[in-house]
Amino acid sequence: MRTWLVTGGAGFIGGNFVLEAVRDGVKVVNLDVLTYAGNLDTLSSLDGNPNHVFVQGDIGDGDLVSRLLNEHRPEAVVNFAAESHVDRSIDGPAAFVQTNVVGTLALLEATRDHWRSLDEAERAAFRFLHVSTDEVYGSLGDTGLFTEETPYAPNSPYSASKAASDHLVRAFHHTYGLPVLTTNCSNNYGPYQFPEKLIPLVIAKAIAGEALPIYGDGKNVRDWLYVGDHCTAIRRVLGGGRIGETYNVGGNAEQQNIEVVKTICALLDVKRPRADGGRYESQITYVRDRPGHDRRYAIDASRLKRELGWEPAHSFEQGIAETVDWYLGNQPWVERVLDGSYRLERIGQA
Repeated sequence: MRTWLVTGGAGFIGGNFVLEAVRDGVKVVNLDVLTYAGNLDTLSSLDGNPNHVFVQGDIGDGDLVSRLLNEHRPEAVVNFAAESHVDRSIDGPAAFVQTNVVGTLALLEATRDHWRSLDEAERAAFRFLHVSTDEVYGSLGDTGLFTEETPYAPNSPYSASKAASDHLVRAFHHTYGLPVLTTNCSNNYGPYQFPEKLIPLVIAKAIAGEALPIYGDGKNVRDWLYVGDHCTAIRRVLGGGRIGETYNVGGNAEQQNIEVVKTICALLDVKRPRADGGRYESQITYVRDRPGHDRRYAIDASRLKRELGWEPAHSFEQGIAETVDWYLGNQPWVERVLDGSYRLERIGQA
């Protein structure tokens, strides 16, 4: 049986990845510190499953990571652990540096030392896969796409911290020979996403009858990637990616923020009509833009398709409809993860 150490596996993308991996017969040792955005409700279907070993702890705890590596001897480390919300990074950048930079460094050091202790065959099979973001590339104009060769130009504390972690991963390969892989993905959406992010936030506020805040003119563009497609891409890179390489993962689904919100409103009009018969779009409100708000992201994922045969299985229309259905059908999950600590208020206004 394959065994993987997955960090941040109680979060949004990590949780979806763990559910898929265990379902497919992989034993997962899941290390997560359980911040506000990580919760075990996402993994409740794995309760009692011997192929899911959950450990609450920090990737910055080198002794703990070393113990887990020595005890379980995984064939791969897949690193999802990160502070990931741009608005929160504006309010408190230090936490992002601590987890995304210092924590990743500690994880790399423990992994490097363990890898060196393996026999030749185990070393050859071992992989460290680091999950990152397209935000490290900065902002695009009206045309063009991010490729794996695009220079880094991060514009938020979050993206700067992720850029630093990407560079550390690269350095550990070139300096120590650690067999690393990096993926840089576009905006994810789908089940189990903490409701501070745009799509679940809009769904929650809409059905609560609250205003739907749109930053600036609403024309900022993102490439939207369904989380299940992203997990499939990571599995593909882990299984066949070239050591030391970076792979961009995109959804081929560029959308302006305002169009995303209007699409959600139209779906809710049909699936959960307002009691007063009004349209959810009437709740849209334009608010002051976020500081340093990148105008456009768009991913060129042709390397992933060319080398590993991956492309997204979900169109945006299909994925967003499934996502709205999931949130409408899982309101108890939303209420539990919010637990009163985050009340859908705006943060990150500098």
